[in-house]
Amino acid sequence: MNIFDIYIAFVSWGDSGKRRPVLVLEEYEDSARVFKITTRYKEKSEAVRAKYFEINDWQQAGLQKTSYVDTNTTVTLPLAAIDGSHLVGRLSAADESRLVEFVGSDETGSEAEDVGTE
Repeated sequence: MNIFDIYIAFVSWGDSGKRRPVLVLEEYEDSARVFKITTRYKEKSEAVRAKYFEINDWQQAGLQKTSYVDTNTTVTLPLAAIDGSHLVGRLSAADESRLVEFVGSDETGSEAEDVGTE
């Protein structure tokens, strides 16, 4: 598992959750810090959309349709929640650079100011 890899993981909230693509930011001994990836954009508020990073090279990254990285918050998942056998792909070098710049220019309190600083 490497930074900028995209996996399918079970992400839970409350009593619910779903399997979704996630972007790996850091791996720890028994967990990983990730951003969620979504295809839903148009129905979100302007404030939420401002935190969504569009993946330009989504097909190269192994995704099925136009997708966005939700940079609003990071999620720490147990490694067991990440289906290690289902590596979807990885961000292109161009999208990696754009994401680091996007998050670095964020002055609204995103939790991801250290993306790409390994």
